[in-house]
Amino acid sequence: MPTSAAECDIGELWRRFKAEGGRALRNRLMERFLPIVKYNAERIGAKLPDEIDPDDLISAGIFGLMDAIQAYDLSRGVKFETYCAPRIRGAILDELRSMDWVPRLVRSRAHMVEAVARELQSLLGRAPSEAEIADRLEISRSECDRLLRGATAVMQVSLSRKYSETDSNKDVCEIDVIVDKRGRNPISEVQRRDLKELVTRGLTRAERLILVLYYYEEMTMKEIGLTLDLSESRVSQMHSAILARLKEHLELRKKEFVPG
Repeated sequence: MPTSAAECDIGELWRRFKAEGGRALRNRLMERFLPIVKYNAERIGAKLPDEIDPDDLISAGIFGLMDAIQAYDLSRGVKFETYCAPRIRGAILDELRSMDWVPRLVRSRAHMVEAVARELQSLLGRAPSEAEIADRLEISRSECDRLLRGATAVMQVSLSRKYSETDSNKDVCEIDVIVDKRGRNPISEVQRRDLKELVTRGLTRAERLILVLYYYEEMTMKEIGLTLDLSESRVSQMHSAILARLKEHLELRKKEFVPG
């Protein structure tokens, strides 16, 4: 028999819900047992990478709680807390499996390759080659290459995941350590601009355009001719003449810097 007013209330709520149904009564039961969802989500989330959003686990657990409420049988004499916990955990784990796009076999093989690579690196004192990894696994080079390509697809990484902590206790995230291959070195850009100005100084507009379009825009002689309304052979002749003049000019400049 219930030993407290709270247990009497929840017992009455269960009887009303099973007799009448309805969203309002179901929602009251969900509010009552929501802490069980949060508890299980936190326990599972503690073992997962940082990029897994705890709210996603709680949302999945709520669906598991909803199913448990609908399926719970009062006559069986099992406490609902005991009955619903496996269903909640199962719903959370199902959500995690749906989030993981890498097949389990690929994941296990990737872990195997990583373990062998770490072992060889420890023995050799350097990163092992693909051939060395293949020999250690006793597989062909092509099969090793396929496993290595699969290993690179094992996990999606959130750019906001913590990479490391600095001395100032400020978190460094993955996005902070990714190399921007599209970025340009400002010093190189300044040198490139200065060289462009030096090379094109003293040239006519057409001659400057030929150099800029050919070397900077990577256009062909034919494309430059169409742009400047010149024949391809004329553009080629002008290009050769410009290079000869520039070579002579650079030789004179070189002499200026040679000690007498």
